[in-house]
Amino acid sequence: MARQAVADGSDLILVLGGDGTINETLQGLAHCAVPLGILPGGTANVLAMELGLGSKLELAAERLGLCRPTCIALGRITGTVGARYFLAMCGAGLDAAIVSEVHAGLKDAAGKLAYWVAGLQQFRGSITGMQIGVDGKTFPCGFALVSRVKNYGGDMEIASGACLLKDDFEVVLFEGSNPLRYAWYMLGVASGHVQKMRGVRTLRARDVAIQTAAPIHVDGELYGYGPALLEIVPGALTLLLPPTYG
Repeated sequence: MARQAVADGSDLILVLGGDGTINETLQGLAHCAVPLGILPGGTANVLAMELGLGSKLELAAERLGLCRPTCIALGRITGTVGARYFLAMCGAGLDAAIVSEVHAGLKDAAGKLAYWVAGLQQFRGSITGMQIGVDGKTFPCGFALVSRVKNYGGDMEIASGACLLKDDFEVVLFEGSNPLRYAWYMLGVASGHVQKMRGVRTLRARDVAIQTAAPIHVDGELYGYGPALLEIVPGALTLLLPPTYG
């Protein structure tokens, strides 16, 4: 629909929905000069929160009028099910396993609660390990977040140094197989100190390799399984950004 709208001469594309809906739209707008504007919807609109547009539609629409078209980079994943662009983040391991277990009916009825229910199911056994390649080095972990934004799951923050105006990823790796350790990590996320915790490694990169057959999500939607290559594609999208962003 986005691709057809551009072909028909539209000079602005607005998306009302969650991060998955925005991701679908990206596939038709990458390398196109027509700007994309975001209106909050869906279960947990990470991008609307990241940009300071808020969760209320009317207020976000007013703020959108102050935004400026800005050329930014996109992430691109290439793997077992082909290539796909993403705007906010890619997650591999634990959080992608949670995404794969979310019950659609419960998500529609209870929103974010569906993710917590799916998350608790992952804590019944050990967290499966995987290997992540960054700048020629390989790191073991149970959860890898490759992010372009600070926010995670709506109003939480993990990749505190990430920014859409930068041409790289912030990569946050969580080590360990004990599920209680990941519960401890989540407390660190809630308190804003997760990157200082033992077992958490933060890196910056333009290319990341998921070297094992771990589950992967992009922008909160299940992509498939590794191995896969993630790369930065500079200047790939024109996005409406508030003048105060970054």
